[in-house]
Amino acid sequence: MVLVNWRWSLLLAGLLAGVAAQAGDAIYMYKRPDGSRAYTDRVPRHAAYVKIENTGRPTASASCLGLTPAKLEARAASYQHLIQKYAQRHEVPAALVRAVMRVESCFDRRAVSRSGARGLMQLMPQTASLLGVDDSFDASQNVDGGVRYLKMMLERFNQDTRLALAAYNAGPTAVSDHRGIPPFPETQTYVKRVLADYRKNQNRERVELAANPPA
Repeated sequence: MVLVNWRWSLLLAGLLAGVAAQAGDAIYMYKRPDGSRAYTDRVPRHAAYVKIENTGRPTASASCLGLTPAKLEARAASYQHLIQKYAQRHEVPAALVRAVMRVESCFDRRAVSRSGARGLMQLMPQTASLLGVDDSFDASQNVDGGVRYLKMMLERFNQDTRLALAAYNAGPTAVSDHRGIPPFPETQTYVKRVLADYRKNQNRERVELAANPPA
């Protein structure tokens, strides 16, 4: 069942209005004197801010460095219960949620991308706040928020998985403006990677179902 009420509509409106924070249409970074960094999706008045993204939002690729297939699978297994729980709750294929998580963070709960996105599903701070996620490093909150956001993108683009994934990476405004996947190399690569992993996960599910049919 699709949840449709005024609260949902307001949340969706807020997310779409501030979608650059999730998408990276334009992200600016300021390095503080103590070495920490501040990020914003709004054009800053502070001259020290530097524009670091104007295409697709980068994934937390550093979290994937040095991982063997066995270690990656072990990480994935530790979050499978959350993937199943929130995929079922929000009516999004678990195989797709797992694929997004794999590409976004390599199942690293503490992942932070260079644009400031955080956690397993790589939520930007503003998007996390709009989704009611208080702690993006809390695995349960992050997966719940990320799957809800993915659900919103699927609904906005009429269940077109390709466009929903492009919107998750580059923002729904960019997808609408370009009437399809935006011509950003980062976004186009992102969609291809997630779809490839999605198909792999679907095949895995079919094999497991055949080996262990329901009673």
